Amino acid sequence: MNRTFHARLLPGHCLLLLLVAFLAVWCLWEKRPVLAAVWCLWLVLLIERLIHTTYTLTSEGTLCIYRGRFSRCRERPLSDIVSVERASSMQIAGRALVRYVLVRYSDGKFDALSPVNEDEFIRVLEQRSPTSFSTK
Repeated sequence: MNRTFHARLLPGHCLLLLLVAFLAVWCLWEKRPVLAAVWCLWLVLLIERLIHTTYTLTSEGTLCIYRGRFSRCRERPLSDIVSVERASSMQIAGRALVRYVLVRYSDGKFDALSPVNEDEFIRVLEQRSPTSFSTK
């Protein structure tokens, strides 16, 4: 049975959406339709990507990272995972601004994932992985 986790909306994503929306409205206000169309198209692509980003752990033992309809699903076997750790970008007054789950693979690559329920995601990842990996 496949287990799907949706991505969490981060504060940086909200700020980017507000900035692009502001620029689209400003270009319409200044009567620049070509620039307004570009900003509106980019806004639609951003919203599509934010709404439809999912992380699926399949019963075949793969992690499928799906970032919306306009991009391909990246699949990585769970046996390639070396370590999984919780990380944060920076802290202000002891609070992390952005938290994510860092998944490292045996080929040296990594993915920074932001599932809604981090604890459940890591627990299911540990259960379904054929090899043991370090969790920090």
